[in-house]
Amino acid sequence: MADRTSSSITIQAGKEAIMEVIADYPSYPDWADGIKSAEVLSRYPDGRPERVRMTLSSGPISDTYTVRCQWSGDDELRWDLAEAGAVVTGMNGSYALAGRTGGGTEVVYELAVDVKIPMIGMFKRKAEKIIIDAALKGLKRQVEK
Repeated sequence: MADRTSSSITIQAGKEAIMEVIADYPSYPDWADGIKSAEVLSRYPDGRPERVRMTLSSGPISDTYTVRCQWSGDDELRWDLAEAGAVVTGMNGSYALAGRTGGGTEVVYELAVDVKIPMIGMFKRKAEKIIIDAALKGLKRQVEK
């Protein structure tokens, strides 16, 4: 997997409230640009998603793939590609949450994606950055509404 791209945002809410929105995969199409559907295929005993099938349609890329989630309480979600799609051949990412002095929670989103389409590294990182920034802004809107 290539270099990871990351960005962060501060959300005026606690970690538990933010993780509740992150864990609600079926609602992603309501706030995460490009995600057309997200179906939870299996769950951990605590009810959090373990495997999720997602359909993405962003610019020239449309694909369906499955991710495997690993949770660290309300501090972090990590995922990797469990089943590749027609275009997405590799993926790993994370949301890491940390309380901030003075209030709010900093959310750091990291992502690395490999696709079958040949792509220069600089353009790939730019595309990852666009995905990350849109997801963070959507998450902030969803949590703070």
